[in-house]
Amino acid sequence: MEEINILGAGLAGLSAAITLAQGGQKCRLISAQSSERAQSVMAEGGINAALDLMGEGDSPELHFEDTMRGGAYLADEEAVRRLTFGAPDTVRWLAGLGVPFNMKDGRLVQRSFGGQKKKRTAYARSSTGKMIMSALIDECRKYECSGLVKRFDHHGFLGLNVREDSCLGLRARDIYSGEVMDFSGRVIMCCGGPAGLFPGLTTGTAANSGYAAARLFEQGVVFGNLEMLQYHPTTVAIPDKRCLVTEAARGEGGRLFIMRNGKRWYFMEEKYPELKNLMPRDVVAREMYFVRKEPDSSGEVMLDMTGLDGLVWRSRLPDLRAELIHYLGIDPAKEPVPVREGIHYFMGGIYTDIAHRTSLRGLYAAGECTCQYHGANRLGGNSMLGAVFGGRTAAEDILCDGDQAADFNGERDSGSVTENEPSDAVKLELGEILYSGLGIVRSAEGLCNALDRLDELEERRGTFPRTRLARAMLLSAMERKESRGAHYREDHPERDEKLGRPTLSRYKNGVIEVSIGEGFE
Repeated sequence: MEEINILGAGLAGLSAAITLAQGGQKCRLISAQSSERAQSVMAEGGINAALDLMGEGDSPELHFEDTMRGGAYLADEEAVRRLTFGAPDTVRWLAGLGVPFNMKDGRLVQRSFGGQKKKRTAYARSSTGKMIMSALIDECRKYECSGLVKRFDHHGFLGLNVREDSCLGLRARDIYSGEVMDFSGRVIMCCGGPAGLFPGLTTGTAANSGYAAARLFEQGVVFGNLEMLQYHPTTVAIPDKRCLVTEAARGEGGRLFIMRNGKRWYFMEEKYPELKNLMPRDVVAREMYFVRKEPDSSGEVMLDMTGLDGLVWRSRLPDLRAELIHYLGIDPAKEPVPVREGIHYFMGGIYTDIAHRTSLRGLYAAGECTCQYHGANRLGGNSMLGAVFGGRTAAEDILCDGDQAADFNGERDSGSVTENEPSDAVKLELGEILYSGLGIVRSAEGLCNALDRLDELEERRGTFPRTRLARAMLLSAMERKESRGAHYREDHPERDEKLGRPTLSRYKNGVIEVSIGEGFE
């Protein structure tokens, strides 16, 4: 029997493995680190589903509308509809596995999250990712014991094994022994977002180096919407990265302000009276960027959580309070916290269809490494949903015998034997170049300067998979001559409805090709 290879052991990878095993399909769970150290563990605020438990008349259709609107209508409508209508069963499945969601009177409690008019975010205090991961890890162990799931922890991805337009498997190295192994069979990529392209500038784990995504791009896999980076409005600087101040803090009543003419200016409440501090993240982040530049404003934007009562801190946000006291020496229950925007999520990634098939036959992708559900801006609470639902969807398609892999015999273009990675100094320089062109506010001039600096960097230090992916990101932002969601061009400040299609990128015959909605032959 063919064994399916899953690269990555976070929410998407575990969900795929469990679903395959439940269907009697053997699979391998291959990852550089154990599940307990996956980035999914860091997710805090919650997971969305229109369960309508708060008496507000919520529905999957309203969830669909909020998701499409929040993503500036760039996501695939059919895929988003499947996601939002499948969300209630997804959350019920997780609850059935033992996720300790917050409950009241025997029912799940749901909270408000940005860009949504209904309380539809189920949560487990402020450690939802950790709680969901714990339940999935326990469930997966049952199938490890029965032999349906085989774990290959501490195995670093080297590349796909490809023949023509088919994925035949993948190549990985045991990080401990150095042994290089080929794993034949279809592949589900669940490798997370490429936080490592922006060292020190993201809320994601530094372990997500970005190499896997860059290597796939180098091997010809089509990517989409690479210009769409989400800046979370509320982060704080800690050593080597940004620390997330969960959106749940604003969902529970936290308020943003900046000092203007010596007085507190609650700018989100003044500018957006309906959703106030819970506007979509791209809107809040841009407003924070602009209000700091107001001539009569001073200091940092502050998040005021002092109005939250003790029960909220004890039962809903205890981990957040502990983190801020530990890292900043500030007790958020007693004084406001200075916050800044930080790169938090990659809406762009591997381009897939609604079954999570990629441009290579036999290759699937799910989770943050994909371009699928979030369009130009992700709603809070939809990331964990997209990862779990996406992993299960890819696995279900395989169980239905979809996207069969090619014959495994014969010659093939194998993955590299060595990782082609630059030095840490080059990674830092590349991250700064990307950040200069792909900030909250962009322009042709800034993007051209970044591309010129990238040319110079490659002339000095050579070309690597990550420099090719970086170039594709900059070229995608250059190609989208409009402002949409997280992509704000000050030289094209209006949305152009003719450009309401994904930006597609691929590397072929030594050339990076980028187009909006046209596809590739």
